[in-house]
Amino acid sequence: MPRGEATAIARAFLPARWWHNRWHYHYARLKLGSDPLYPGVLEALRDTHAPLLDLGCGLGLLAHALRRAGLALPYRGVDNDARKIARAREAARAAALPQVAFEVQDLAAGLPAHRGSVALLDVLQFVPPAAQPAILDGAIAMLTPGAKLVIRTGLDDGSRRARITRGMDAFSRLLGWMNAGPQRYPDPDALQARFAAAGLHAEFAPLHGRTPFNNWRIVATRP
Repeated sequence: MPRGEATAIARAFLPARWWHNRWHYHYARLKLGSDPLYPGVLEALRDTHAPLLDLGCGLGLLAHALRRAGLALPYRGVDNDARKIARAREAARAAALPQVAFEVQDLAAGLPAHRGSVALLDVLQFVPPAAQPAILDGAIAMLTPGAKLVIRTGLDDGSRRARITRGMDAFSRLLGWMNAGPQRYPDPDALQARFAAAGLHAEFAPLHGRTPFNNWRIVATRP
């Protein structure tokens, strides 16, 4: 994102007192300003108005990016980290974001009810391998005609970027930012086969920008 837009969104994460911790403000500003994730997801969702469920939403930065871009589709974010959800709610209130809600939800234990589009951004690799197929199938079942499943994930393709991605994800766990380490990265051929079997049109595109990571944007659309 342009620096000015990233800074404007990040201001919602400023603490109430100047001497309080500003970690989330600086994180949001850096993440939005350096990660090609948000422009890529906004591009994918721009032509749909279906309600969006953001699985593993973290601080809810996607909600802020959507509203900043003028996309008014109803948004609900869920995450298993109660601290991040609490901060996401505070920031959404500070920014007066309309039609935005956040809930605590462990995806490994089940998915919330939803009909519309679904976002799975940097989530699959942190879910236990046995739970990944159920999450994917559950997300696919939520799609309404014209709705989209938008995924950002590293892929298990044996590349140098894949090794760097795994190392950084493990480091994020050591820092305490993620409450789980990387489990298994999806196989691109298996994903494509799953989408085809469900009657979805899927597009895979690299989304690493200027980063060294093996990140891909996958958009699966229900005709």
